[in-house]
Amino acid sequence: MTDSILWWGSGSVPCWRAMLALEEKRVKYDGRLISFDKNETKGPDVMKYNPRGEVPTFVDGDVVVNESMAICDYLEFKYNDQGNRLLPTDVKERAVVLQRQYEALNLFKKGLEQLIYELMEDSPDLQDQETLKARLQVLSDELKLWEGYLQTSEGYIAGQSFTMADVMFFPLVAFLVRLGLQLKKYPNINKYYENLVTRPSVKATWPPHWVDSVGKDWLKDA
Repeated sequence: MTDSILWWGSGSVPCWRAMLALEEKRVKYDGRLISFDKNETKGPDVMKYNPRGEVPTFVDGDVVVNESMAICDYLEFKYNDQGNRLLPTDVKERAVVLQRQYEALNLFKKGLEQLIYELMEDSPDLQDQETLKARLQVLSDELKLWEGYLQTSEGYIAGQSFTMADVMFFPLVAFLVRLGLQLKKYPNINKYYENLVTRPSVKATWPPHWVDSVGKDWLKDA
């Protein structure tokens, strides 16, 4: 029995962030999988704690934390000495982690919000091939920045150890790969991805519906 409950959806990048942080901090929790297809984010269990009707929704005893990045920060602050430290104690090292952690929002915007989500919704904007090509180029340019960061980052996105920056960045990369991104174009990202897919926290939180289903090829030209 645990006082920590996480409502989450399979394949959701924000949910995956929270789950990675929980695993890395070795926090025992009751994970409650909801169905997006059945609109269960608007069900009474979620709405009771999150008036926006979104996941992840996290309850830790008498504390309620929503928004994935807030959940991750909360877990690191509360369980600072438990599990793996996700924010370095060294000020300079922490500065790099914090920058990469929040900089990953650029990849979320350019890869998911402005491209994948619109493709999922069959947006009229992306019916135009020139517009689609331009959006793919924007994503490619963003990925090249991260490819450069990994050239000198010693294995992880912000140094030589797994940090909160990886909690934010890896689910994005995995989601892009799921939707057709060809990592052979980005050898450093490819090496990073291949390394992290074997990490215990990643294996433990891998989206269950990805195991026996096939993704898309939308990003093969990115």
